[in-house]
Amino acid sequence: MELTILAASGATGLELTRQALERGHVVTAIARTPGNITVADSPRLIRVAADVRDRRSVEAALEGAKIVLSGLGIASGDKPGALTAGALAVVAAQPHRAIWLGAFGTGPSARAAGAATRTLLKMMGDKLSDKVAADAAVLAAGGTVFHAGPLSDGPLSPTRRTVGLADAPKRFFPSRVSRATVAAAMLDEAEDAAYRGAIAIPLER
Repeated sequence: MELTILAASGATGLELTRQALERGHVVTAIARTPGNITVADSPRLIRVAADVRDRRSVEAALEGAKIVLSGLGIASGDKPGALTAGALAVVAAQPHRAIWLGAFGTGPSARAAGAATRTLLKMMGDKLSDKVAADAAVLAAGGTVFHAGPLSDGPLSPTRRTVGLADAPKRFFPSRVSRATVAAAMLDEAEDAAYRGAIAIPLER
């Protein structure tokens, strides 16, 4: 398959890119600085420069993309707006499938996360609104949004699974999940869509 990965130089984007190549896919990896996409060179890897705050550059990078996966997050010190800008650019490109990374406890998953998590997330201020708006744009376009718990740099879980929002475990705080596990779940969805227009929850057990 031909996959396009947005924010491919970030921690989750790198994991998406690496695993996609391992699975044999052709990958167009988009980043503001393509040189930071530090995965092994491959004839199936195309690095492309684009910045989500420069809509024209992202539209050009996404032109013709059929399946788009995003590891876009909010970096420390960034102003709100990047997530919404990225989501709107993906939606405008009209891919056959969009698979977006969100956060458990925001938007549709807020109720499932519990009051303590919701209270903590409110401290994000405008950045929380940015996350919610981005997720909503992708969902409205029929994409899949993965609401992951706090991310770790741990290994791919051998007992990983993905559930729908209705089956999300009820816990005081959401369990941590490795970026490797999240990336694998997102790639599973790219290969065999099970949660179109819905929230999916990646779990390690």
